[in-house]
Amino acid sequence: MRKFLIIAFITFLNLNYSQSPLETSDYDEQKKWVDSVYNSLNQEEKIGQLFTVWVATKYGEEEISHISSLINKYKLGGLIFSLGKIEDQADATNHFQSISKVPLLIGMDAEWGIGMRLDDAFSFPYNMTLGAIEDESLVYKVGERIGKHANRLGVHINFAPVVDINTNPDNPIIGSRSFGEDKFNVTKKAIAYLKGMQSTNLMGSAKHFPGHGDTQTDSHYTLPLISFDKERIYDVELYPYKKLIENNLSSVMTAHINVPSLQKGNLPSTLSNNIINNILKNELSFNGLIVTDALDMKGVVDFTKKEYADVSAMKVGNDILLMPNDLEESVKQIKKALARKKIPNERLEESVKKILMAKYKAGLHNFKEIQKSNIVAEMNEEEDFALLDQLAEQSMTLVRNNDNNLPIKQAESKIAYIKIGDANNKSFLSFLNKYSQITDLTGTNIKDLKEIILEYDHLVVGFHKSDESPFEPFRLNQDEIKLVESLKNDISLTLAVFAKPYCVSDINIDGIESILIAYQNRDIFQEKAAQVIFGSISSKGRLPVSIHEDIPVNTKIEIETINKLSYSHYLNNGFSTNGIKKIDSLINHSIKEEMTPGAQLLIAKDGKVVYNKSYGYQTFKKKRQ
Repeated sequence: MRKFLIIAFITFLNLNYSQSPLETSDYDEQKKWVDSVYNSLNQEEKIGQLFTVWVATKYGEEEISHISSLINKYKLGGLIFSLGKIEDQADATNHFQSISKVPLLIGMDAEWGIGMRLDDAFSFPYNMTLGAIEDESLVYKVGERIGKHANRLGVHINFAPVVDINTNPDNPIIGSRSFGEDKFNVTKKAIAYLKGMQSTNLMGSAKHFPGHGDTQTDSHYTLPLISFDKERIYDVELYPYKKLIENNLSSVMTAHINVPSLQKGNLPSTLSNNIINNILKNELSFNGLIVTDALDMKGVVDFTKKEYADVSAMKVGNDILLMPNDLEESVKQIKKALARKKIPNERLEESVKKILMAKYKAGLHNFKEIQKSNIVAEMNEEEDFALLDQLAEQSMTLVRNNDNNLPIKQAESKIAYIKIGDANNKSFLSFLNKYSQITDLTGTNIKDLKEIILEYDHLVVGFHKSDESPFEPFRLNQDEIKLVESLKNDISLTLAVFAKPYCVSDINIDGIESILIAYQNRDIFQEKAAQVIFGSISSKGRLPVSIHEDIPVNTKIEIETINKLSYSHYLNNGFSTNGIKKIDSLINHSIKEEMTPGAQLLIAKDGKVVYNKSYGYQTFKKKRQ
């Protein structure tokens, strides 16, 4: 019986270890490589594996030289790339890998794609926009496409998805980076996104543990407070992590937040033994990589007590020390802590071997140099634009539609438009005009508008705010609020919001017949919003957050479609890129051979315009109409 218990206990230990999300299908080979590399490293080289430092190719040769010297001196474990361009990062990665004794684990914050960091890379919509989409297969495709882009660029881990439950509209650092405030919706979207990345062997890192969604301040500048009780945090904030861990999540990134219900003292959660070791590792049984949020953030730098932050972070169970505030001092302090047995050697071995396991999983035991040929085009393919088209259309969310105000049905209706906000509105107005003659009254003073508006049947107000980053201002100013509220009772009014949906809380919505949330101001969102307003497509999105006492989370209003042409990407309608290129080639050949001075090509299928392009000139004298 005793022999059976011993065997059962050993089996349990092996089973628990085998559940590591870093383990590969050829585990015996992985273990052999990990042990071999680990045993070849001296203590300083092992310590170096813990650190991942920030690099931005935007800053040129001086930056490359600086990072090279850090790799050579400290034997770094990884890099997190940021600002720059695709080809520059490819060059830098090849160089850095060539000088590193152990291949570097390359990471990026690519929450909405590599375009989050690189100027010429593709960007998908923000998480809150994805949170409005009911078809999770589309979110899976976002993760898959990001994975393919990362593979092409030599990136191994994406510090995403963000799984914070955003219950604070004024959260300064999360906001649109969150899938929303419903824990079930956030979790479903996060799992779909994660599985998409995993299908390409890109590792994901859920963040920010144990939950940054209800903070009032930014941990880059101070230590935010989470005042929820333990029961609430376990029920809501930790819910996505529990489910993602069940789905083979490779990594978790910690948050620099103060959670008094889970720890004593004014301590960043990254440095909390209860939060990292007891809750994440033991209670949630997480065996993957634990990555600190950046250790140069004020939320940890200014709130570290007695012990050096990097030492505390490692002691409590963090594996990768991201962006240390002072690398030289960090290495010195960890060496000292190891010598004084404040950090056991077993703790160092655990982290280094987990990092090496991740490197093997990423294929770094067989590193291949990045090939630059056609790399920019391959990271901005038509498949990406076709997916973006689907995402924008499926996210359109109608949250108010009194008396079936939308769609606008009467062709003879006189329709006016006013832009508010400070971002571009060209595509929205252009697409509105495809369906009806629109009078643009933007810039007219309120007193004159009160009279002019009486001549019209319908007013569309477009609120346009920049979406270049999720941190852009999104509130209406007092003049904009006054304009909307002074006109809403005089005419049938539609408000189209190209910003965070929380802005709707700025106004009294009584008297506004219809409100359409389009989330972002990119051209494709403006185009889809115009189509919803005139009924050529329906509104299929579901609101991922509460934005008004009368417009709670999960609000969804679908409208009937009218027999009007809509606009879609050709790849979503049975056409191929090669087929379109052949047509382009024929037309361009005809122009070159002077068979025609120009042409206009429009392809429509099943009531959808899928391609519309002009070629050449109206006359052989190269004049355009």
